[in-house]
Amino acid sequence: MTGIVDWATSQVRVILAMIVLSLSVGGYAYFNLPKEGSPDIDVPAVFVSVPFRGISAEDAEKLLVKPMETRLKELENLKRMTATAAEGYAGVVLEFHFGWDKTKTLADIRDKMNRAEADFPDGADQYTITEINFSRFPILVVALSGKVPERTLLRVAKDLQDEIETIPEVLEAGLAGHRNEMVEVIIDPTRLESYNVTAAELIRVVTNNNQLIAAGAIENPSGAFSLKIPASFDEARDIYRLPVKVNGDRVVTLGELAEIRLTFEDRKGTARYNGLNTVALQVVKRKGANVIDTVRTVREHVAKVMADWPPELRESVRVDFTMDMSREVGSMVSQLESSVLTAIALVMMVTLASLGLRPALLVGFTVPTSFLLCFALLAA
Repeated sequence: MTGIVDWATSQVRVILAMIVLSLSVGGYAYFNLPKEGSPDIDVPAVFVSVPFRGISAEDAEKLLVKPMETRLKELENLKRMTATAAEGYAGVVLEFHFGWDKTKTLADIRDKMNRAEADFPDGADQYTITEINFSRFPILVVALSGKVPERTLLRVAKDLQDEIETIPEVLEAGLAGHRNEMVEVIIDPTRLESYNVTAAELIRVVTNNNQLIAAGAIENPSGAFSLKIPASFDEARDIYRLPVKVNGDRVVTLGELAEIRLTFEDRKGTARYNGLNTVALQVVKRKGANVIDTVRTVREHVAKVMADWPPELRESVRVDFTMDMSREVGSMVSQLESSVLTAIALVMMVTLASLGLRPALLVGFTVPTSFLLCFALLAA
């Protein structure tokens, strides 16, 4: 120990250079390290769900769960598989051993589910794969409210959503408290009777025309090209002009048999801020992104979009920010900095009173240098 001290006192310039280098590198690492209120935990588990409207729990087990279990049990490093069948729904929780390759595992799950999907009955919705990730909680909620039509507020919210999701640090900005637009078709029984059209015929025509039809593939020396016949509805007028029946020389369309209008789905949830109905954007950051910097960037992008709004829209729509995690994280960082400064002051005071000025300055440099050196090692 004495030899180390003697060497340090004889190499003053080297020690000073190391202190300056530690302070510089550590300070740079401190300001660039991601700041989190809670650590990211990588849970080796995945949830796979398949919605099927109207199916019973018994049929879901037989027709949905069994094909999924047959395919998914072939996955590597699979520790446990738990399946659930309920009315209108089937789901499987896959638990893997620690040290799993997430990217490869998710790709294998998609491949197995694509094969299992071929055994599902007609009517099953597209399956969804959800990672169990505790970092996918919103770090900021952007609430939009105002005395404007619901369609206008939803359009503004979707424009903001598109802008926020262009930020590299943002994983997603999910909408909440809104209702999706839909086309409502109200059939008039009197018109059906006058045109001699049954309800079953009408439903069959609509169902057969609102789908994409695979037409095989064409193979030539250049390669194989898949063909499809697009027949899904894109606009309300496509539904209005849909031919239902030929009556002599005249084609009867759906618009003549029913009242067609744009409306909204039934409300399944609501979002309120300060007692007002709102459309909320729940901003979720990417793993490893800095909470404070990400929230500041989101606020800047929202302000940029609002600056391009017409004056009437700026006066009618109110934008509020709530559940801001950057404030909590910023408070924790401030407390850390205050604790370090307090520790330096107390140690220097005690050292100054007992040993003198030079030892007190030496200790005062040692404490922050040690902290910043730890940050440099964390960033390495």
